[in-house]
Order: sequence, then structure tokens, then C-alpha cells
Amino acid sequence: MATKKYTIEQIRNIGIIAHIDAGKTTTTEAILYRTGLKHKIGAVHEGETTTDWMAQERERGITIVSAAVTCYWRDHQINIIDTPGHIDFTVEVERSLRVLDGAVVVFDGKMGVESQSETVWRQADKYAVPRICFINKINQTGGDFYKSLDSIHARLTKRAFPIHLPIGFEQEINGIVDLVEMKAYTYKDFTDKVLVESEIPADMMDQVNKARSLLVENAVAEDEKMLEKYFEVGEEGLSSEEIKQAIRSAILSGNFFAVTGGDGRGVIVEKILDLVVDLLPSPVNRGNTWGTQPKTGDKIERKPDTAEPLSALAFKIATDPFVGKLAYFRVYSGKISAGSYILNSSTGTKERVGRIVRMQADKREDVEVVEAGDIAAIVGLKGTTTGHTLCDSSHPIVLESITFPEPPVSIAIEPKTKADQEKMSLALQRLAEEDPTFRIRVDEETGQTIISGMGELHLEIIVDRMKREFTVEANIGQPQVAYRETIRKNDVEVQGKFIRQSGGRGQYGDVWLRLSQNEAGKGFEFINSIKGGVIPGEYIKPVQEGIKEAMSNGVLAGYPVVDIKAELYFGSYHDVDSSEMAFKIAGSMALQEGVKKASPVLLEPVMKVVVVTPEAFMGDVIGDLNSKRGRIESMDDLANGIKQITSFVPLGEMFGYTTNLRSSTQGRASSSMELDHYADVPNHVAEAIIAKNAK
Repeated sequence: MATKKYTIEQIRNIGIIAHIDAGKTTTTEAILYRTGLKHKIGAVHEGETTTDWMAQERERGITIVSAAVTCYWRDHQINIIDTPGHIDFTVEVERSLRVLDGAVVVFDGKMGVESQSETVWRQADKYAVPRICFINKINQTGGDFYKSLDSIHARLTKRAFPIHLPIGFEQEINGIVDLVEMKAYTYKDFTDKVLVESEIPADMMDQVNKARSLLVENAVAEDEKMLEKYFEVGEEGLSSEEIKQAIRSAILSGNFFAVTGGDGRGVIVEKILDLVVDLLPSPVNRGNTWGTQPKTGDKIERKPDTAEPLSALAFKIATDPFVGKLAYFRVYSGKISAGSYILNSSTGTKERVGRIVRMQADKREDVEVVEAGDIAAIVGLKGTTTGHTLCDSSHPIVLESITFPEPPVSIAIEPKTKADQEKMSLALQRLAEEDPTFRIRVDEETGQTIISGMGELHLEIIVDRMKREFTVEANIGQPQVAYRETIRKNDVEVQGKFIRQSGGRGQYGDVWLRLSQNEAGKGFEFINSIKGGVIPGEYIKPVQEGIKEAMSNGVLAGYPVVDIKAELYFGSYHDVDSSEMAFKIAGSMALQEGVKKASPVLLEPVMKVVVVTPEAFMGDVIGDLNSKRGRIESMDDLANGIKQITSFVPLGEMFGYTTNLRSSTQGRASSSMELDHYADVPNHVAEAIIAKNAK
């Protein structure tokens, strides 16, 4: 079956996204089983799942890396990416959404919308990814399709409408009513091989008719022609095919979401597959892709067509234990053939395409050609990393890359033995290639290796992977906060002058900078306002490089300086003694001096902390967050006496929080954290940090 060639209209690139533990991986397993890729459904708690193939994923029962799986349903090829739900691995969701055409958002029917559901929903909004919603676990005690739907309406969107209604309640659930076909599909047990088409239960007819009217009325509202016809002939005058088409158009518009529900382990996932094929976009529906010409910077367009020049985006690098380095890529136009040469336009280097493989999670099938709209992986690309564009060398294009947040947590790491020293640097380098939110640097003063990541769990997994995959034993220090420094004064003018006379040829560089604050999160901006050649053109870039280098070491406590505008507006040079090096040093001196004069401040990462707790512990949880300099944002009621508290707390106060929370609430509360913004550190805290770093 896999050898059949599918047209671009028959391809669906979808992601399965959700809060941790909503049942994404289990649903994916059931899909693989139903589409014939597996002979049985692997259970997450038994460590048998296909997409959770890393040892750590199987032990912890969580998804860490997004896995790409290809399966086939109703004469369509579906490329599925199962993404993690844990906030520390949110970048995996981000990079997957960048290359997907549609998504299935899974909700836990006992909990409704949870904190991470909101995060992944916002990420999908950012990339305008059309979605369908699947409310899972409604067959379990406490599972409730309608309450979960209410929470979607309250917290995500009012534009979510059931396309199926569940038959039964909790353990009695045994099928769905399809509101388009107006038929019921039932099963005796969720493990049944097939759904049985049957009559809609009489006691549901009122509810079904109301839900269908709401669905149709709102779907046709997104399409003028369909709306006109609807006004002419009414709901009864529209065929089920026309209604389905109207729903599909509405979903593709990004302002309409079809909702279904059931047991994600069972036969009901066939209905999810039907919705994916019928309602989610093919690569053609997502339209043309835009990029820039690397030399001129002009905008270029590429159609999702094999006849167009090649453009593809590498969205993930993985180290496979059997074949080595794998680069997952999505082809937007043209095609990639095994054995050909392609251009990595992000680096300007040519790469040879060795083997191309289609992944069935951790198993692989060799393919000769991958065409527009498809997703696969190349074995052995040397210089390609996440976010790089692969293209035809005679038609270069750079696609929009993927932006990743700066990691807020750091720890010092050192090898346990001399033998581990060399292996450790190789292991860290490999892991950094795979994960763009994992950074490594060497502290110049102490000589220590510092690794940074998105949270404590992220770094714990990195150290664990180093031990298992690369057999490197390491000692780690306490987690450290990645503070930043910035300025609070504008238009500060400062001179940087570097003169050295040492017999023979001297060194001379003289620059004047005007420093100002930049918007938060905007980073460094360099403005060249030199007129009349007072500094020759070839010395401008070295000045910029000198400023950037000096920004890596702030004046207060040695943390990187961020969000600064530096305008080079005057200076002087010497015909003989001036050099690029002299101007680089002058730029660096000016920046250091200017920051001192511009009211420098320390910034700390502030986390959005969401705690879900039984009401009995609410007072203790709020008191604890307040004691950590937390600011409570909101308190919401979830089902069955459960409260959700959203707050903003400095990261420095949050190490070990999860463990403490569990012990203080008898293990009944849970929390998730994500970096929200950087804020000024209060004076008394800043003084302590500066004093500590001065030692």
C-alpha cells in the first residue's frame, strides 16, 4: 500500500496537539492500529507506544520529541506528528505547527480545557492552522462531552460546534450521532473492529436537530454563495455533501472548529480519520509559500506544485541509533530525489541527499523521491539544522525560519572522569543540534561548561539522554536563573576611543554611539548614521561586531545585555593606523561605557505558573505563591471542586516547586510553568545577585 503514489490533494499533514496526559499518544496509537500499521495498540503506561520510542518517554509516560508517522486512510496519505504536551518541550509543538497544514486538538473529557491546551491553541492560532477538536476520555467516570465543550467556548473560542454527539454517558457511551449524515454509528465495545450504522436514538432527536441547525447555520455563514442558497432552500434543501463542503470551507477559514468526542483508544478514531480526510486542508488548500531571494532580499512566491523549483524547510534534526543524523523536512514546492545535490540557502552550502526515508515512528521505509506537500527525512545532511531552507541551487530561496525562545534555566555540568571529557562535548554538541532551545557555553572565568534549557525537566532529560545514548557520566550543579541586563535611559551619548602606539604601526579607532532602550523582546538594533565618510564603510561592521561582543557580558553582574538600540553617529579614523580590529575594540569600549551611564538594570525571567488544585488546598497554594513574589492573575472553577490558579512568579523562586507542591497537597495538585516575559529585578534582590557574582 505504501508504494502507491498519492497526489498532493490526497496528502494531509496533521499534528496531534494537547495538554499533557490528554491522550494524544494513545489516540495516535489507535490511529496507527486502525490504519493497519500496527497489529495491536501500544499502551503508554506499559511503554509499548510507537511514537514514544525514546526510553525516557516510555519510562515517564510522556512525549518528549515530536515523532512523524505516515499512515493511509480512504485513499489518502496522512503524515501525523505526535507532539509533546509538557511545557518544557513546547518548542517541539512550535516547530511542528510551522510545517503542518491542520491539527487535531485533543482534550481530556474529565478536565476540559487545561493550561497547556490554551498554550497549544495560541501556537496554532499564531501559524493559522485549521483544527478539529477531539474530546477524549468521555467514557470514563467524570468524563463529560458537554462540560468540556462549554470550557472550549469559555476559554478558547465560541466558534466550536459539535459535528458528532456522543450516544450515552460516561461508561455507557457506545457511539456517536453524525450531524451531517444524520446517522448513528455504534459499537458494543471500544475494541470492536467496525462501527455499526444504526438509527438515531429517539430520545436524542430534539438535541440532535438543535445541534445540527447550529452547526449548519454557522458553517454556511462563512461562505457567501452557500449562505444565499441556505436562505433560499433552508437547512433541509442542502445535501449532506454541500453541508460537509460548507463545514470544510469554514474550518479552512480558521474561524470555525468542528468538535467530536469518544474513547481515543477505540474504534471511534475511525471517525477522527474521516474528519481529517474530509475537513482538514491538503497542502494545496494552504496556498502558496513566500520566501526571500538570499542575495537581493526580494520576496519570492512558490506554488505547492512539483513543477516549481524546489523549496523545503528542515523542521527537526534527530539522531537515529541505526542510521545516524536525520533531518526531517517538509517540501513546499518541487521535489527532492535521493542521490541529488541541493542548496542549503540558510548557510549557502551545497548538500548531497543520501537516503530519503519515510518514518513509521522509529521504523523507516526508503523512498526515492519526495514531492511538494510531503514530509520525510534525509539521512546524513552535514550542515543542516532546524529552520534551514533546502532548495534548488539555480533558484535559491530562504523560507521564513522558526524562532525559538531564549532558555531561562542553566546548570553547570562536568564529566565524572577524564575519559568522559571528550565524549561529553560530543554528546552535548549532538543534543544541541537536535534541540534549538538547548544551549551550551563555557564560562570564561571558571572554565565550567554551562548548559541552558526551558526548565528543570528539560535539563534533567538532556543529562539522562547523555548517560543512556552516549554513555557519559556527569555531575551537575544547582539550577541557575538566566538573568539579563538592559538600560533604562535613552539617548545616552558616549565615545569609545582605542589608540595604541607600539613602535611600527599603531592602532586607532574612534566611535561615538547613542544608546537607547529597545522594545522588550526586540533584541539588539544597530543604526548606522555615519555621513560624509567620517568612518570608512569597511569599519562599520567591525564596530557592530564589537558592540555585540561587549553585550555578552553586562556591567552589573556579567549577564548578557538585551533590548538595546545603538546608533553609530560620529567618529574619526587614521589613514595608516586604523584597522578593523581597532574599530571593533572601540565599539566594544563605547558600549561598556555607555551602558554604565544609561541606568543599567537586571532583568529576571517571570514564569506564567498555572496550578490545578482541589479547593481545600487553595489558600495554602495562593499563600505559597505570594511568598515567592508571585502575582495572582486569576482563579477559575474547573469541574468537581477543582480550582485553577494562574499567576506570574519570578523563575528564581520556582526551583523545586513541583515537588514541594505535591508534598503540601498530598499529591493532589499539579502545576505547569512557561516563560512569559522578563521584568526588572527589585533592588534588594538585584543587590544580592550582583554581590554574589562579584565574589
